[in-house]
Amino acid sequence: MALLRKQLELPPEVAKAFVRDMRAYFKAKGQNERDEIAARQRSALSGYQGPRDKKLRITDVIKMFNAMKDQS
Repeated sequence: MALLRKQLELPPEVAKAFVRDMRAYFKAKGQNERDEIAARQRSALSGYQGPRDKKLRITDVIKMFNAMKDQS
């Protein structure tokens, strides 16, 4: 039996900031700027994780940005 995981529910302003930062990430000129954007979102999203959730990494945020790139 597979365990179902509750999806993360973000307030609308946090979700909008994520999309705004995702767009900025892909427009950024250098890797440092991209890393700063991903780190900002990691900090913002980690506040909504449960105590049992795996710690969010910057690479996880970058994977989310890439997965959602064509959906925005």
